[in-house]
Amino acid sequence: MPLPAKSPELNPVENIWQFIRENWLSNRVFTSYRDILDHCCYAWNSLIDQPWHITSIGLRDWAHRS
Repeated sequence: MPLPAKSPELNPVENIWQFIRENWLSNRVFTSYRDILDHCCYAWNSLIDQPWHITSIGLRDWAHRS
């Protein structure tokens, strides 16, 4: 079933993108398309160097309750 847009409580990747924007991509002026790509690659690589953040951001307590 397709998820509704902007539903972070259902789709944890929405929270991952928000974390990336808040920590590495916000409040910046990009000078070119290449600059955008470089910053996005830096943000992604910084995030994957911190797997505990990915786990904590994507964890859904309600999904593990029985």
